[in-house]
Amino acid sequence: MKPSVFITRHIPDEALKKVQAVCSVDLWEDEMPPPYESLIERSRGKDGVLSMLTDRIDSNFMDAAGANLKIISQMAVGYDNIDVNAAKERGIAVGNTPGVLTDTTADLAFALLLAAARRIVEGVRYIENDQWKTWHPTVLLGWDVSGATLGIVGFGRIGKAVARRAAGFNMRVLAYSPSLTDEEAQKENVERADLETLLRESDFVSLHTPLNDATRHLINHETLKLMKPTAILVNTARGGVVDQDALYDALTNGVIGGAALDVTTPEPLRADHPLLKLPNVIVVPHIGSATIGTRGRMASMAVDNLIAGVTGKPLPNAVVVGTRGISA
Repeated sequence: MKPSVFITRHIPDEALKKVQAVCSVDLWEDEMPPPYESLIERSRGKDGVLSMLTDRIDSNFMDAAGANLKIISQMAVGYDNIDVNAAKERGIAVGNTPGVLTDTTADLAFALLLAAARRIVEGVRYIENDQWKTWHPTVLLGWDVSGATLGIVGFGRIGKAVARRAAGFNMRVLAYSPSLTDEEAQKENVERADLETLLRESDFVSLHTPLNDATRHLINHETLKLMKPTAILVNTARGGVVDQDALYDALTNGVIGGAALDVTTPEPLRADHPLLKLPNVIVVPHIGSATIGTRGRMASMAVDNLIAGVTGKPLPNAVVVGTRGISA
């Protein structure tokens, strides 16, 4: 008998066919994520679950799913929606999809930086609102990117990829990460800086940290006050890294110049959210990995983890190594 699995959203067809060849698949067809109660009900008795960031995978879910549950395979790099300690305690393996979206997310971070600097979205609205009457020397003036200073907060794979893109614009790059060494900074052609120095000296600040107790609301009323009044904040990390109330205050009171966000708290933001009313803000709907190639690779990696987990093999990309019939 085939192992049974629940996939919490429709994934690219090639990856779906791969798992269907090995497993009995229960697929959530709706565009919206399954409500928590449905997530539990559809996972009950299953050998594995392929989850998304929008799914709450906590201890209650794991207990309700039952003793058959061997693997939670997350189709994402991050997994802050999963209680990994609860999974460890229960011997449930957890897998993710690291590395696959590094360049794609770095591309988006730099696209947001450029769009905010040159006020692209404002320019589009300017035309849509029939405000374009003639060329004028002081209309929609933005900020130069070439030769500017970029501060990168969090210097993992994506932060390093953004630094490489900045080199093409002859930018001075400051990097902050607790684990960053002088040797590594020299190798990546960046300057190691503490957070305060980075915020004070940067024209653009790009966030690339995980969300944890140390980074939650890292950008807040106090740290925003350190930034230049013309500085632009870019966040493609996690919404919780930024205190959005503080950001709104900073943007409306001229503390910083602008912001470009791929991630927010909550997600999604409703159309009447105050941030969306500000002209100096760009918000896009968490599309850091949203290319055909990257999403296809993510799905394939998640499926490989899922199949390995339900068939008793080591996960190719394990966050937690399970013990429910899964070898180390």
